Amino acid sequence: MTTVAKPGLRPANPNFSSGPCAKRPGWSLEALADAALGRSHRAKIGKSKLERAIDLTREILQVPADYRIGIVPASDTGAVEMALWSLLGERGVDMVAWESFGAGWVTDVVKQLKLADVRKIEADYGSLPDLSAIDFDRDVVFTWNGTTSGVRVPNGDFIPADRQGLTICDATSAAFAQRLDFAKLDVVTFSWQKVLGGEGAHGMLILSPRAVQRLESYKPAWPLPKIFRLTSNGKLIEGIFKGETINTPSMLAVEDYLDALGWAKSIGGLDALIARADANFAVIDRFVADSTWAGHLAVDPTTRSNTSVCLSIVDPQFLALDGDARANFAKAMVAALDKEGVAYDIGAYRDAPPGLRIWAGATVEASDLEALVPWLDWAFASQKAALKAAA
Repeated sequence: MTTVAKPGLRPANPNFSSGPCAKRPGWSLEALADAALGRSHRAKIGKSKLERAIDLTREILQVPADYRIGIVPASDTGAVEMALWSLLGERGVDMVAWESFGAGWVTDVVKQLKLADVRKIEADYGSLPDLSAIDFDRDVVFTWNGTTSGVRVPNGDFIPADRQGLTICDATSAAFAQRLDFAKLDVVTFSWQKVLGGEGAHGMLILSPRAVQRLESYKPAWPLPKIFRLTSNGKLIEGIFKGETINTPSMLAVEDYLDALGWAKSIGGLDALIARADANFAVIDRFVADSTWAGHLAVDPTTRSNTSVCLSIVDPQFLALDGDARANFAKAMVAALDKEGVAYDIGAYRDAPPGLRIWAGATVEASDLEALVPWLDWAFASQKAALKAAA
């Protein structure tokens, strides 16, 4: 079998997972030495750190002053589910999905909440659905950035300012790397372990005044578990949005999020984070432009994510394989890169077409991506040589 020469340079940090994502440059456990370990999150020190996390989130994401920001259980999933179970049912809802996580919210609304008036506006991996088909007199649920497809909405222009329904946006792989149009969003959710590389634990729930008004004026027909309850006696539980979490957070994870936020502020805040993610995407985009075998899964350049960059394999010999053989080819590439220690966890999501998914968010260094892309060529050439030898 032909042996393909390996590149000489390796990424200094091979962590390109799409969640949890790479830690900030220079991170170490010593950065968390001030964590309030062994202390109650309700004590002065614990609550002050939770409040600080909320305040820095507002500052860096440029969240309007009249929006509430809360730390809630169960990562982004918990934040989205809390919004769906607490807010939906007052009117019809349009569920907009073009990848697995958005499709998961459709399933929850249709099969778990069992809402009767639901419209599904969907597209296959690689494309956005027809956004002009959305009726904003209804509630609307969508992801800003499709983590498993690499397809994002380019901006919030498709959302009218005079909408009657609420917009519920899962922004977990867009926050801190893409500019969210908060004036067009009534609920925004994300998790610590995405763009800033925090540890899992809690999610973030951001509510507009319109969302708060809905919570205080509408009571769902179904019972709400304790961890979903945002109101008491018809009024918003304000403590949730001042650092009084519904259940016990990990103060170590809180400290890690504070460290990431502090780093983000030190390099210039949101503008700097977006610039880093854009520069990282540009490295991969240049590679694709020059490649004979790699393509972007996202068809329209204006919708390509600058964080979860999804690559398809467009080589004719690969495309001639059946579905299982394609999947095995891509998995073998991922395994080879992992074995070499140059790229961890870059396989396409299990429900997505076979290919690669490379995290390019702000905590990744462009120099590491520059070092990575020759290895992608090596992995492809190696598997193609193995395929030829087996024929």
